Amino acid sequence: MDQLYIRPIGLTASPQSEDGDAVRLAGGMVYAHRFAILLRRNGEVTLRDRVTPSGMAQALGHLPDSVGAEAEAQWSALRFAHPALQLGERTVRLDQPQVMGILNVTPDSFSDGGAFLDNPEAGRAHAAAMLESGAALVDIGGESTRPGAPATWEGDELERVLPAVEYCATMGAAISVDTRRPAVMEAALAKGAHIFNDVSALRHDPRSIELAAASRCPVVLMHSPGVGDDLHADADYGNVVFDVFDWLKAARDRALEAGILRENIILDPGVGFGKTLAENLSLMNALPLFHALGQPLLLGASRKRMIGALSNEADAEHRLGGSIALAMAGMDAGVQLLRVHDVAETVQARNVWRGLRDAALTDFSDIPAD
Repeated sequence: MDQLYIRPIGLTASPQSEDGDAVRLAGGMVYAHRFAILLRRNGEVTLRDRVTPSGMAQALGHLPDSVGAEAEAQWSALRFAHPALQLGERTVRLDQPQVMGILNVTPDSFSDGGAFLDNPEAGRAHAAAMLESGAALVDIGGESTRPGAPATWEGDELERVLPAVEYCATMGAAISVDTRRPAVMEAALAKGAHIFNDVSALRHDPRSIELAAASRCPVVLMHSPGVGDDLHADADYGNVVFDVFDWLKAARDRALEAGILRENIILDPGVGFGKTLAENLSLMNALPLFHALGQPLLLGASRKRMIGALSNEADAEHRLGGSIALAMAGMDAGVQLLRVHDVAETVQARNVWRGLRDAALTDFSDIPAD
């Protein structure tokens, strides 16, 4: 069976740079002017074609009939402008990168574990500071998902997460809850949460997907190779980019079949989960491809192990520069949501990036001469 991928491989700051032969990628602030069309059969790439938007219709017309519908769907998805997320009283626009601030209420997360668990005043102050610095959302997690971390008992997770949801709700925050347990999802929703961020992509408990469909709230489906408590286990990739794409496509379709609305599905390629340094780097470089799935994208690369591996084993507290570099790579790829620890610094980087993008649209000095 043929599998198709339309991957943006040429990005530009403005359409005029390419005489208008460029498309706005996923309705954001990044433009794509060159694409690779790839067919894969039994793990092997059987066709490679490079094309610009002006030649896309002709190129798609030459593809086998078996992938014709998928080709049209991916090409449409790459140009689709995602509507804003309405999260309580907050509207989160997806036509520009948005920052999601991390609030860990755990004893053992790889970064800042324990800092806010038994000190709600510190947690409240941290959440307030993130919102004041420009975070569009706060992502609250009560279970560490670092490699080797033990599973958390549901009762403990509830005791950790719910107070944080409550004090963030009093601030009027848009709240995401990082959990894979339906009891935590349901209780957090009742306390004022708006998004389920499930690192198991609603696979950990079959009740999760039913709850997500019934609640009609947005869900983040993240790639992780493990099927049990260890989400990092069982990683075996023929090609990590294609395999993660296919996996997320199946997760998206499973959610749709369960009744979750298309506009409520957000996808996360799972950087750092069951992937080597080389595989993480490949995913980062291939991020624009994932827009072909037709959903907003979330990137969670902040302070990840790959940064330490590339910077003399710097520990988590000394990975700010690498975190900003990965966030910028996400912005350049058109990613809509950036999940980060260092909100103020990332928001500043995003604002400068956005200024450059805005200026590029009115800078006509790079238009080729006739």
